[in-house]
Amino acid sequence: MTTEISLKTKLYQMFILGTDGGGYIEALRKGLGGIIFFTYDIQNAEQFKNLIQDIKSEALISPFLSIDQEGGRVERTENIHNGKKYLSAKDAFEKGEDFLKIQTKEIAKELKSYGLNLNFAPCIDVNTNPNNPIIGVRAFSDNPDEVIKGEKIVSQTYRENGIIPCAKHFPGHGDANADSHLTLPEINLDFKDLEENHIKPFKSAIDNGIEMIMAAHLHVPYFEKEVIPTSLSKNAMDYLRNKLGFKGITISDDMFMKGVAKFGAAEACEMGIRAGLNMFIYRKSDIDTINIIETLAKMAENDIELRKNIEKSYELIIKLKQEKSI
Repeated sequence: MTTEISLKTKLYQMFILGTDGGGYIEALRKGLGGIIFFTYDIQNAEQFKNLIQDIKSEALISPFLSIDQEGGRVERTENIHNGKKYLSAKDAFEKGEDFLKIQTKEIAKELKSYGLNLNFAPCIDVNTNPNNPIIGVRAFSDNPDEVIKGEKIVSQTYRENGIIPCAKHFPGHGDANADSHLTLPEINLDFKDLEENHIKPFKSAIDNGIEMIMAAHLHVPYFEKEVIPTSLSKNAMDYLRNKLGFKGITISDDMFMKGVAKFGAAEACEMGIRAGLNMFIYRKSDIDTINIIETLAKMAENDIELRKNIEKSYELIIKLKQEKSI
């Protein structure tokens, strides 16, 4: 006898929340899709493994257990490493493909040893703006073909070692002149430049079976004349699906970032769901964040389009979890 999954549970599957705020335990019992961990969650290996075991024991549906572990300045396990740090994508790539593969394998094995299953990496932005305040050495290169080489090595190495890769930040954060944590940057390039340089690595990653793509909080006038972030843009999501042929999960960057926050709380998520975005990241699980999900659940009860898009997202999420034995 199979149990019918409620619409609200399917909606909860579309969210990955942080532990800050403490609402994640109750959310896990309602079907939360996953947890994202930050440095403050990871004091030592034993404590972190115990935290993950507690999370698994509370979860109604097995969760994505995720992290941003790129190396360089985006690393979350520094409390465990006693000063040892992984190199950034650029520095690791410049030491050669063998070095990049070895380092990625080390990262993957470490994450797997704690019980994690998803890393928000590789960063496949093409760093064409040398004054970019947010990407810089997080990018493999300022050359799209070199970025493609780096992405193939990193994504495949993660897969081989039981970690789901997530390519970011579509459609490319490399030309930004502002930090989307603080504002909504604009990428106003002509489409030929956008496609031949910034989108090219995403097309390659899709052709090679990338499972998840993170959408950036960027305004790209090619996709939306109105000031709407790519993460909430139906035109951008349709382009990913229909032009690039992406069959996997689309996920937002952190919804607490200023680049998206001004669109409202539940309203921004509603825009994202209608656009075809499949998952949302929130670094907190406080009462306000939980209320967003509960508000959306009420809205979806009598909204055929929202319900349909939630159903589609749930199917993609469960499919990936089953394929990866999560």
